[in-house]
Amino acid sequence: MITDQLAKYYATIAQQYERVYDKPERQEDLEVLRDKVADVLEGHTVLELACGTGYWTEVVAESADSVLATDINDEMLALAQSRGLPDNVTFAKLDAFNLPDDLLGKFTAVFAGFWWSHVKREDQDKYLKQLRSKLGKDILLVLIDNSYVDGSSTVIARTDLEGNTHQFRTTDAGERYEVLKNFPSDSHLRKKFAHSAREIRMKRLEYYWLLSCRLK
Repeated sequence: MITDQLAKYYATIAQQYERVYDKPERQEDLEVLRDKVADVLEGHTVLELACGTGYWTEVVAESADSVLATDINDEMLALAQSRGLPDNVTFAKLDAFNLPDDLLGKFTAVFAGFWWSHVKREDQDKYLKQLRSKLGKDILLVLIDNSYVDGSSTVIARTDLEGNTHQFRTTDAGERYEVLKNFPSDSHLRKKFAHSAREIRMKRLEYYWLLSCRLK
């Protein structure tokens, strides 16, 4: 379900990826979000999907018992491994859309930062079912992602027939990519997760949102 273009885009911008966290207007929200993530994952054995540069891996590792941080891109994994994270963090190359069959019973929580927005709306139910089948019933799922804010977010370039929104992103080298990036409302998220999860909790900030639940 991940497109070659999306994977290539993130591999290309790996070195500049964390600039998104430097925006002055987002600092207060980021502080709140870091505290919330660390709190909800305290004491868990965590599988992190699409860990990127390890920015959120570092946050999760502060309170989790252990973290297996995974990503499909070698470039991102190399940056994450270079952060000097604590001993409770290990790394593996893994496609978040094609999970292996040997994960069942190994984790108590799954964390994905800024990943749900790249899952096509028409694939979301299937993706939640995959998480449930690969990781087991009652596992804690924690997602964080962006809210759309005019003047701060990249402008939405188009909306496809399924309601997915897309942005054009340009790298430092001038390469242009079309990236799927959805911005779901709270009501959409609750409706989407209602059949697959229980104990759904939402926290909406100005620039970000957090959802936690347990897979049925």
